[in-house]
Amino acid sequence: MSALQISEIYKAQQVLKDVARHPKIIGPTELSKDCTVYLKPENLQYTGSFKLRGAYYKISQLSEEEKQRGVIACSAGNHAQGVALGARHNGIKALICLPEGAPISKIEATKRLGAEVCLVPGVYDDAYNQAVELKEEFGYTFVHPFDDPLVIAGQGTIGLEIIEELPEVEAIVVPVGGGGLISGIAFAVKTLRPDIKVYGVQAAGAPSMERSLAENKSVHLDSVSTIADGIAVKEPGVNTFEMCRQYVDEIVTVTDDEISAAILALIEKQKLIAEGAGATPVAAVMFDKLPVKGKKVVCLVSGGNIDVTILNRVITRGMMMGGRMCMLTLELDDKPGQLSAVSDIIAKSGGNIISVTHERTKATSHINSCSLHVEMETRDREHIALIKKALEDAGFPVVHGY
Repeated sequence: MSALQISEIYKAQQVLKDVARHPKIIGPTELSKDCTVYLKPENLQYTGSFKLRGAYYKISQLSEEEKQRGVIACSAGNHAQGVALGARHNGIKALICLPEGAPISKIEATKRLGAEVCLVPGVYDDAYNQAVELKEEFGYTFVHPFDDPLVIAGQGTIGLEIIEELPEVEAIVVPVGGGGLISGIAFAVKTLRPDIKVYGVQAAGAPSMERSLAENKSVHLDSVSTIADGIAVKEPGVNTFEMCRQYVDEIVTVTDDEISAAILALIEKQKLIAEGAGATPVAAVMFDKLPVKGKKVVCLVSGGNIDVTILNRVITRGMMMGGRMCMLTLELDDKPGQLSAVSDIIAKSGGNIISVTHERTKATSHINSCSLHVEMETRDREHIALIKKALEDAGFPVVHGY
């Protein structure tokens, strides 16, 4: 890739002026007690993700001959919608290869935007390989989701918007998959304001860029597993790896449980729906993964295209992570009044029982005992500890709890 120029990002900003939304920064929020958190809500973008910016700008710069051949892309879902919309606006054909496991909402949204969809078994990297084969076979113009200078320039417009709107920002936290988003933002920000820190966040189950930077070479992961499907990439781009090495201050990882807790916090505190990838910056700040104490921080909520069936499970997981819900298993004497006594203690301690399962006679249990599984709503982890102590003080030992 020839060296990216800041002029390219300003050019992209002009092209996208009347195409992309420019969602205003939200904040300050109360998402962290240690730093001042602002949000750049790209989940409110057309197509529900920042990906529209890079995809549209790339397509807008194609020659007439390239447009006539049509475009092909691979995606976990969000880039697909950006390419589909850009192709429709420019009156050209688009074929998108998506992994079979992509959320149904993303697949259907891509089809609604007029693109032809090819579902590929596996993950993003498998969809990429299929797209490359089809490009060679039919002569399509390939629109790479992250490792392309024009795509990177389009994503970099977010960096311009942040420093124009909030010039006092001290750190920007960005999700990282293949690295196109953070490469564009970091390049724009470090070119104009080198004093601002730029941090990246990956899912612990897909840490390709984090591992690559740590080992100072591009690392290919054998497999990836995370609820953050938008950043489940096995290997960073050639160009994005070099740009991250040059312009990004640090990349950290967050677990799926931490991501779930961040999604829940954004829903409850900011009334924003974020997909797994979009919530990773908030998770990194909430769980103290970055050196941002006392700083003004912008977390980029990169997308909101989460499948509603997954959202329900994520909310439950986030509540468990934050101590808002717990499950306790107690071993009781199998005699009348035990369940009533346990319920009374939990009620007096302020817990709200959701479900109860009574199980008699396990091979490992005492012959006159039974197990009681209680699921309840709680305030926080301190509240859970209080309830457990009250139960144990009353002679109801907790044998398992989470």
